[in-house]
Amino acid sequence: MTDPVSRTILLLDIEKYSDRDDVEQAYLRRMLYGISDSALESAGIDETLRLRADRGDSVMELIDANASVTALLRALLTEVPVQLRAVNRMASSSAQIRLRAVLATGYVAVDELDGWVGSDLNHACRLLDAGLLRAALRERKDDFALCVSEGVHSGIVRHGHPGIPAEDFHPITVTSKNGPLKAWLHGPVPGGREDHRETAPGGSGDRPAPGPAPAPAYDFRGADVRVDGGFVGGSHHGISGGTFHGDVTIGGDA
Repeated sequence: MTDPVSRTILLLDIEKYSDRDDVEQAYLRRMLYGISDSALESAGIDETLRLRADRGDSVMELIDANASVTALLRALLTEVPVQLRAVNRMASSSAQIRLRAVLATGYVAVDELDGWVGSDLNHACRLLDAGLLRAALRERKDDFALCVSEGVHSGIVRHGHPGIPAEDFHPITVTSKNGPLKAWLHGPVPGGREDHRETAPGGSGDRPAPGPAPAPAYDFRGADVRVDGGFVGGSHHGISGGTFHGDVTIGGDA
């Protein structure tokens, strides 16, 4: 295995790919490759600066750290939406292509089988697969949803470079088996809340973790009540889980 080296990580995934037949899938893959190539070329990143891995419904690009991430992000925000509109304008309803994307940076090694290894790459893949990013694309009229890592945001987005409006990115937190992952979503956050967090399943399976026990219920109907040294009189129902201190008389004369 090679030593880990700093890379820019670009992931693109086709929405509802498995719902299509073989002919449609082959067409969508051609469109995905064309869109990816166009974005990278417009950012000045040629084939000598990148490695590509095919994942069927998605493509993974490892890009040399010397290539401009700023130019690539600008291309993702401008070139990719233009390409998608052009493709979908001429495609039938069954051949429409919509994409989720993640742009991240990190250290990645290549093993002897040409496999890619690195926790930063794993985190990027989990962002791509996050329900929050899927929901963002599903709720939009346009055909593209982009998420960037904390590193890309702090190093590039927040500085407001031309063509990269920082105010259009919103903080999100997604769950993973390695704990919460913070990232930044371009465009509206599902539910309209910033720093939106996915709900993590708790307990066993997908059931939510047990909440706190309900508060004790007291139902004193028509009663005069004094607690801590007083009395309870009159009609009373459904007393459970309470504690009374002092002299307490229920009914009768106090």
